[in-house]
Amino acid sequence: MTNEQLIEKLSSAYPDAVVKQGNQYPEITVAHDKMHAFMQYLKSDSTMAFDYLVCESGVDYPAFIQVVYHLESTTHQHFLVVKANTENRETAVLDTVSDIWPTAEFHEDEIFDLLGITFTNHPHLRRLFLDETWGFPLRKDFHDDIHVVER
Repeated sequence: MTNEQLIEKLSSAYPDAVVKQGNQYPEITVAHDKMHAFMQYLKSDSTMAFDYLVCESGVDYPAFIQVVYHLESTTHQHFLVVKANTENRETAVLDTVSDIWPTAEFHEDEIFDLLGITFTNHPHLRRLFLDETWGFPLRKDFHDDIHVVER
């Protein structure tokens, strides 16, 4: 499926989503409350068959935190970038996709540890690198008076 065909199919299936051609891959931004069902659709639809979660990462914006998913279909050799925004920054919550792609468990642990997004239905969400005294160091409003490194 070409990028144009993928964009057309996704635009028809999810008219409320924002679909566009990114710099390299098609991109779609879906509502946080529809994200999990959308991800299941991407994996189970035989014409798309996104069976590989390449990367999952977080981006901090002033009003919300965004999670970006890079997906690949190893069957059809096409890629897609999916973006989902949390409702707000203070209670940043999204559904886990670890039940769809098990490797998401580790990506989501890292995002939780560094940005503070809680992933509902995650099997064992935990901090990987830091203890609770750190807060969430990849947030733009993070200040640390205890672990400051002077230059």
